[in-house]
Amino acid sequence: MTTTTDELLDPTFMRKLDQLALMSRKIFAGKLRGERLTKRRGESIEFADFRPYVAGDDLRFLDWNIYARLDQLFLKLFLQEEDLHVSVLIDQSKSMDWGEPNKWLFARRIAAAITYIGLINFDRVSLYGYANGLQTELTGVRGRRWMFKAMDFLSGMEADGVTNLALTGKQFAIRHPQPGIVLLLSDFFEKGGYEEGLRYLLGRRYDVYAVQILSPEEIDPPFAGDLRLTDVEDDDVAEVTVSRALLNRYKQNLQAYCSLLKEYCSRRGVNYLFTGTDIPFDQIVLSYFRTRGLLKT
Repeated sequence: MTTTTDELLDPTFMRKLDQLALMSRKIFAGKLRGERLTKRRGESIEFADFRPYVAGDDLRFLDWNIYARLDQLFLKLFLQEEDLHVSVLIDQSKSMDWGEPNKWLFARRIAAAITYIGLINFDRVSLYGYANGLQTELTGVRGRRWMFKAMDFLSGMEADGVTNLALTGKQFAIRHPQPGIVLLLSDFFEKGGYEEGLRYLLGRRYDVYAVQILSPEEIDPPFAGDLRLTDVEDDDVAEVTVSRALLNRYKQNLQAYCSLLKEYCSRRGVNYLFTGTDIPFDQIVLSYFRTRGLLKT
Protein backbone atom coordinates (compact mmCIF):
# COMPACT_ATOMS: atom_id res chain seq x y z
CA MET A 1 0.00 0.00 0.00
CA THR A 2 1.74 3.14 -1.24
CA THR A 3 0.41 6.61 -0.55
CA THR A 4 0.81 10.20 -1.65
CA THR A 5 2.55 12.84 0.45
CA ASP A 6 -0.74 14.64 1.05
CA GLU A 7 -2.17 11.49 2.64
CA LEU A 8 0.60 11.51 5.24
CA LEU A 9 0.41 15.14 6.37
CA ASP A 10 -2.11 17.78 5.43
CA PRO A 11 -1.21 21.51 5.53
CA THR A 12 -3.56 22.29 8.44
CA PHE A 13 -1.93 19.67 10.67
CA MET A 14 1.55 20.75 9.58
CA ARG A 15 0.85 24.26 10.88
CA LYS A 16 0.17 22.74 14.30
CA LEU A 17 3.44 20.83 14.12
CA ASP A 18 5.32 24.06 13.41
CA GLN A 19 4.84 25.00 17.06
CA LEU A 20 6.46 21.82 18.41
CA ALA A 21 10.01 20.57 18.99
CA LEU A 22 11.44 17.17 19.88
CA MET A 23 13.15 16.71 23.21
CA SER A 24 14.77 13.86 25.08
CA ARG A 25 14.58 12.84 28.70
CA LYS A 26 18.38 12.78 28.48
CA ILE A 27 20.96 15.15 26.96
CA PHE A 28 22.83 13.71 24.01
CA ALA A 29 26.04 15.01 22.52
CA GLY A 30 26.27 14.79 18.73
CA LYS A 31 29.42 14.26 16.74
CA LEU A 32 28.71 17.43 14.79
CA ARG A 33 27.77 20.75 16.29
CA GLY A 34 24.01 21.22 16.07
CA GLU A 35 21.28 23.71 16.76
CA ARG A 36 20.41 22.60 20.30
CA LEU A 37 21.89 24.49 23.25
CA THR A 38 23.07 22.77 26.40
CA LYS A 39 24.54 24.15 29.61
CA ARG A 40 27.89 22.51 28.91
CA ARG A 41 30.53 25.04 27.93
CA GLY A 42 31.58 25.03 24.30
CA GLU A 43 32.24 27.29 21.33
CA SER A 44 28.85 28.36 19.99
CA ILE A 45 27.80 31.95 19.39
CA GLU A 46 25.75 32.28 22.60
CA PHE A 47 27.75 33.76 25.47
CA ALA A 48 27.59 32.00 28.84
CA ASP A 49 30.29 33.25 31.25
CA PHE A 50 33.96 34.19 31.82
CA ARG A 51 36.82 32.34 33.50
CA PRO A 52 40.47 33.28 34.11
CA TYR A 53 42.88 32.43 31.32
CA VAL A 54 45.26 29.51 31.86
CA ALA A 55 48.22 28.50 29.72
CA GLY A 56 47.13 26.54 26.68
CA ASP A 57 43.69 28.17 26.26
CA ASP A 58 42.64 29.32 22.80
CA LEU A 59 43.70 32.97 22.49
CA ARG A 60 40.84 33.66 20.08
CA PHE A 61 38.42 33.69 23.00
CA LEU A 62 40.26 36.16 25.20
CA ASP A 63 38.20 39.21 26.18
CA TRP A 64 40.49 42.15 25.42
CA ASN A 65 38.03 44.69 26.79
CA ILE A 66 38.36 43.15 30.27
CA TYR A 67 42.13 43.05 29.84
CA ALA A 68 42.17 46.77 29.02
CA ARG A 69 40.15 47.60 32.16
CA LEU A 70 41.59 45.14 34.69
CA ASP A 71 44.93 44.18 33.17
CA GLN A 72 43.93 40.52 33.61
CA LEU A 73 43.26 37.84 31.03
CA PHE A 74 39.78 36.26 30.97
CA LEU A 75 38.38 33.70 28.53
CA LYS A 76 34.87 33.95 27.09
CA LEU A 77 32.73 30.84 27.58
CA PHE A 78 29.82 29.92 25.34
CA LEU A 79 26.91 27.50 25.47
CA GLN A 80 27.76 24.40 23.49
CA GLU A 81 25.42 23.25 20.76
CA GLU A 82 24.42 19.62 20.39
CA ASP A 83 22.87 17.40 17.77
CA LEU A 84 19.72 15.51 18.71
CA HIS A 85 19.66 12.26 16.75
CA VAL A 86 16.12 11.05 16.04
CA SER A 87 15.58 7.62 14.47
CA VAL A 88 12.19 6.28 13.40
CA LEU A 89 11.98 2.49 12.87
CA ILE A 90 8.85 1.41 11.03
CA ASP A 91 7.79 -2.24 10.91
CA GLN A 92 7.17 -2.87 7.21
CA SER A 93 6.36 -6.58 7.45
CA LYS A 94 3.24 -7.87 5.69
CA SER A 95 1.17 -7.95 8.86
CA MET A 96 1.32 -4.15 9.06
CA ASP A 97 -0.62 -3.71 5.79
CA TRP A 98 -3.88 -4.73 7.38
CA GLY A 99 -7.10 -3.37 8.79
CA GLU A 100 -9.42 -0.46 8.34
CA PRO A 101 -8.13 2.12 9.13
CA ASN A 102 -4.92 0.61 7.79
CA LYS A 103 -2.02 0.04 10.21
CA TRP A 104 0.62 0.71 7.57
CA LEU A 105 -0.75 4.15 6.72
CA PHE A 106 -1.27 4.96 10.41
CA ALA A 107 2.36 4.14 11.27
CA ARG A 108 3.76 6.19 8.40
CA ARG A 109 1.61 9.19 9.29
CA ILE A 110 3.07 9.18 12.81
CA ALA A 111 6.54 8.80 11.31
CA ALA A 112 5.89 11.70 8.94
CA ALA A 113 4.79 14.00 11.78
CA ILE A 114 7.87 13.24 13.91
CA THR A 115 10.14 13.59 10.88
CA TYR A 116 8.63 16.97 10.01
CA ILE A 117 9.10 18.28 13.56
CA GLY A 118 12.68 17.05 13.65
CA LEU A 119 13.66 18.53 10.30
CA ILE A 120 12.22 21.99 10.88
CA ASN A 121 14.13 22.13 14.18
CA PHE A 122 17.44 21.02 12.60
CA ASP A 123 17.56 17.69 14.42
CA ARG A 124 19.38 14.86 12.66
CA VAL A 125 16.68 12.45 11.46
CA SER A 126 17.01 8.86 10.22
CA LEU A 127 14.16 6.76 8.82
CA TYR A 128 14.26 2.97 8.60
CA GLY A 129 11.81 0.38 7.37
CA TYR A 130 12.42 -3.08 8.80
CA ALA A 131 11.12 -6.61 8.44
CA ASN A 132 13.75 -9.36 8.49
CA GLY A 133 16.36 -6.76 9.46
CA LEU A 134 16.73 -3.20 8.20
CA GLN A 135 15.31 -3.00 4.66
CA THR A 136 14.99 0.63 3.55
CA GLU A 137 16.61 3.74 4.93
CA LEU A 138 17.03 7.48 4.68
CA THR A 139 19.65 8.43 7.24
CA GLY A 140 21.24 11.47 8.81
CA VAL A 141 19.14 14.12 7.08
CA ARG A 142 18.75 17.54 8.63
CA GLY A 143 16.91 20.74 7.83
CA ARG A 144 13.65 21.71 6.14
CA ARG A 145 15.12 21.21 2.64
CA TRP A 146 14.97 17.42 3.22
CA MET A 147 11.24 17.44 3.92
CA PHE A 148 10.04 16.49 0.43
CA LYS A 149 12.68 13.76 0.15
CA ALA A 150 11.60 12.31 3.51
CA MET A 151 7.90 12.39 2.58
CA ASP A 152 8.65 10.72 -0.76
CA PHE A 153 10.61 8.04 1.10
CA LEU A 154 7.71 7.33 3.47
CA SER A 155 5.14 7.45 0.66
CA GLY A 156 7.05 4.93 -1.43
CA MET A 157 7.62 2.35 1.30
CA GLU A 158 5.79 -0.97 0.93
CA ALA A 159 4.95 -3.57 3.55
CA ASP A 160 6.41 -6.98 2.75
CA GLY A 161 8.28 -9.83 4.40
CA VAL A 162 8.51 -11.44 7.83
CA THR A 163 9.42 -9.33 10.85
CA ASN A 164 12.57 -10.00 12.87
CA LEU A 165 13.01 -7.37 15.58
CA ALA A 166 16.06 -9.12 17.09
CA LEU A 167 18.05 -8.83 13.85
CA THR A 168 16.76 -5.29 13.31
CA GLY A 169 17.79 -4.14 16.78
CA LYS A 170 21.25 -5.65 16.40
CA GLN A 171 21.84 -4.03 12.99
CA PHE A 172 20.58 -0.67 14.17
CA ALA A 173 22.69 -0.68 17.33
CA ILE A 174 25.82 -1.41 15.28
CA ARG A 175 25.11 1.44 12.86
CA HIS A 176 24.14 3.97 15.53
CA PRO A 177 26.60 3.90 18.42
CA GLN A 178 25.68 7.46 19.40
CA PRO A 179 22.70 7.82 21.77
CA GLY A 180 19.50 9.49 20.66
CA ILE A 181 15.74 9.15 20.41
CA VAL A 182 14.37 5.96 18.83
CA LEU A 183 10.70 5.74 17.88
CA LEU A 184 9.59 2.17 17.14
CA LEU A 185 6.29 1.76 15.25
CA SER A 186 5.03 -1.83 15.02
CA ASP A 187 2.22 -4.25 15.79
CA PHE A 188 4.85 -6.29 17.70
CA PHE A 189 3.50 -9.55 16.31
CA GLU A 190 6.84 -11.31 16.73
CA LYS A 191 6.92 -15.10 16.68
CA GLY A 192 10.53 -14.91 17.80
CA GLY A 193 9.71 -12.50 20.64
CA TYR A 194 10.38 -8.81 21.05
CA GLU A 195 12.70 -8.98 24.08
CA GLU A 196 16.04 -9.44 22.31
CA GLY A 197 15.39 -6.65 19.82
CA LEU A 198 14.47 -4.19 22.54
CA ARG A 199 17.53 -5.19 24.58
CA TYR A 200 19.78 -4.18 21.68
CA LEU A 201 18.15 -0.75 21.60
CA LEU A 202 18.39 -0.29 25.35
CA GLY A 203 22.04 -1.35 25.37
CA ARG A 204 23.03 1.79 23.46
CA ARG A 205 21.33 4.18 25.92
CA TYR A 206 18.74 5.22 23.36
CA ASP A 207 15.66 7.05 24.57
CA VAL A 208 13.15 4.51 23.24
CA TYR A 209 9.46 5.05 22.46
CA ALA A 210 7.53 1.91 21.44
CA VAL A 211 4.12 2.38 19.80
CA GLN A 212 2.11 -0.82 19.32
CA ILE A 213 -0.43 -0.34 16.53
CA LEU A 214 -3.35 -2.72 15.96
CA SER A 215 -6.42 -2.48 13.76
CA PRO A 216 -9.97 -2.66 15.17
CA GLU A 217 -10.40 -6.06 13.46
CA GLU A 218 -7.43 -7.41 15.42
CA ILE A 219 -8.67 -6.02 18.71
CA ASP A 220 -12.26 -7.24 18.23
CA PRO A 221 -12.40 -9.74 15.32
CA PRO A 222 -15.70 -9.72 13.38
CA PHE A 223 -15.43 -13.42 12.47
CA ALA A 224 -17.63 -16.45 13.11
CA GLY A 225 -18.01 -20.02 11.87
CA ASP A 226 -15.55 -22.41 10.26
CA LEU A 227 -12.54 -20.57 8.86
CA ARG A 228 -9.21 -21.35 7.27
CA LEU A 229 -6.77 -18.69 8.47
CA THR A 230 -3.42 -18.00 6.76
CA ASP A 231 -0.56 -16.03 8.31
CA VAL A 232 0.18 -13.21 5.86
CA GLU A 233 3.89 -13.25 6.73
CA ASP A 234 4.93 -16.91 6.68
CA ASP A 235 1.83 -18.63 5.17
CA ASP A 236 1.17 -20.78 8.24
CA VAL A 237 -2.37 -22.18 8.02
CA ALA A 238 -4.83 -22.88 10.82
CA GLU A 239 -8.35 -24.25 10.44
CA VAL A 240 -10.58 -23.09 13.29
CA THR A 241 -14.19 -22.87 14.30
CA VAL A 242 -14.72 -19.34 15.58
CA SER A 243 -17.18 -19.44 18.45
CA ARG A 244 -18.01 -16.91 21.13
CA ALA A 245 -15.82 -18.83 23.60
CA LEU A 246 -12.88 -18.85 21.16
CA LEU A 247 -13.22 -15.11 20.53
CA ASN A 248 -13.22 -14.42 24.26
CA ARG A 249 -10.12 -16.56 24.69
CA TYR A 250 -8.43 -14.71 21.80
CA LYS A 251 -9.18 -11.34 23.39
CA GLN A 252 -7.84 -12.52 26.74
CA ASN A 253 -4.64 -13.80 25.12
CA LEU A 254 -4.19 -10.59 23.14
CA GLN A 255 -4.69 -8.49 26.25
CA ALA A 256 -2.20 -10.64 28.17
CA TYR A 257 0.37 -10.35 25.36
CA CYS A 258 0.05 -6.56 25.20
CA SER A 259 0.19 -6.29 28.99
CA LEU A 260 3.44 -8.29 29.08
CA LEU A 261 4.93 -6.03 26.40
CA LYS A 262 3.88 -2.95 28.34
CA GLU A 263 5.33 -4.34 31.58
CA TYR A 264 8.58 -5.29 29.84
CA CYS A 265 8.93 -1.76 28.45
CA SER A 266 7.97 -0.01 31.68
CA ARG A 267 10.50 -1.94 33.78
CA ARG A 268 13.28 -0.93 31.39
CA GLY A 269 12.46 2.72 30.90
CA VAL A 270 10.84 2.39 27.46
CA ASN A 271 7.85 4.64 26.83
CA TYR A 272 5.10 2.31 25.59
CA LEU A 273 1.81 3.15 23.90
CA PHE A 274 -0.92 0.79 22.69
CA THR A 275 -3.27 2.26 20.11
CA GLY A 276 -5.90 1.13 17.67
CA THR A 277 -5.97 2.72 14.25
CA ASP A 278 -9.46 4.02 14.94
CA ILE A 279 -7.84 6.59 17.27
CA PRO A 280 -6.99 9.77 15.29
CA PHE A 281 -3.24 9.70 14.65
CA ASP A 282 -2.94 13.44 15.34
CA GLN A 283 -4.16 12.71 18.87
CA ILE A 284 -1.20 10.37 19.33
CA VAL A 285 1.19 13.10 18.21
CA LEU A 286 -0.33 16.15 19.88
CA SER A 287 -1.51 14.52 23.10
CA TYR A 288 0.41 11.36 23.95
CA PHE A 289 3.84 12.43 22.78
CA ARG A 290 3.54 15.77 24.56
CA THR A 291 2.36 14.12 27.77
CA ARG A 292 5.28 11.67 27.68
CA GLY A 293 7.82 14.42 27.09
CA LEU A 294 8.83 13.59 23.52
CA LEU A 295 7.42 16.89 22.23
CA LYS A 296 7.32 20.38 23.68
CA THR A 297 5.96 23.71 22.49
